[in-house]
This record gives sequence, C-alpha cells and structure tokens, in this order.
Amino acid sequence: MVIISKEYLEARGHPMIRALHTTTFEITKDSDIGPRGDCIIGVKLDRGVGELDEKFKNILRKDFSIVLIALYTEDNIGDIVIATGSSKLLLSDNRRIVVRKSSFIGPETLAIRANKAARDINREFIKRIQDTSIKIYIELYAIDLEDSINPRLNMLLKLM
Repeated sequence: MVIISKEYLEARGHPMIRALHTTTFEITKDSDIGPRGDCIIGVKLDRGVGELDEKFKNILRKDFSIVLIALYTEDNIGDIVIATGSSKLLLSDNRRIVVRKSSFIGPETLAIRANKAARDINREFIKRIQDTSIKIYIELYAIDLEDSINPRLNMLLKLM
C-alpha cells in the first residue's frame, strides 16, 4: 500500500536570490541573505524541517520514500523537484529546509538524491522570486513505497 503525506509551506522572494548552487537548494526563515547564499531560493519560510508534522517526517525517514517538492508563485510559475528520503535523516533544524543532489545529511536536510539543485530550477521562476513581494508556495509530498516495492528490487536498493 502506498502512503502519502502532504505539507504546505510559504516563503518570500528576495532580490539577492541567485540560485546558482550546483548540488543543493535551501529555503530559510532568515529575512535577509547575502551574495554568498547562492543555494537559497526563498526567505521568511514559515516552518523549518524540524517543525513539519511527525507523520510526514516518519515517511521521510524511510529508505524507500519519494519526496515530491512543488515550488510555485501565485501566477503559477514554478518547478517540481523529485528526491528521496532516508532512514538517516535527522529533520531537526527549525530554521531551514535543504534539498540535496548528494546523499549528505545534516539537521536541515529534507531530502537527498534530488534531480535538481538551485541552478537547475526553472529560471523564469528564479527571476520572478527576486522580488520581495512575491509569495512562494511550497507543496511537499512524502510517498512511502516501502511495502509496495518488489522484494527483489528492495534487496537491490539496499545494496546501493
């Protein structure tokens, strides 16, 4: 059986958003960012990864979970990122959410092995969110596939 849990978050745009980082993207509660924050794609986040619902976090902490991240503005300019969860996720940072292409895990990590980093996100979306008046909507879907995966595939995935 496939189990899905959803979270809805909001953040704001900022003129210093450059979104050039090649391995991660971050959304932060901070209201201001500098030029070195090239992974940041949103500020004034309403909740950090540690503040997400426990049911949602429990699904993220499964090795066979998929995470779908929809990022968009009110005029429906956006992008979708696909990543995976991990039993090693800490999910404890109350200030940030970070999605990584790598398998590195820190307290702020929401998901790993993502198909996109900041640099890969739709450039029309990035240009649009360089305005502080723009609200960024973030829909997070955690999908638990653990009981649905073929046992042989499950064994192969554990070897990876």
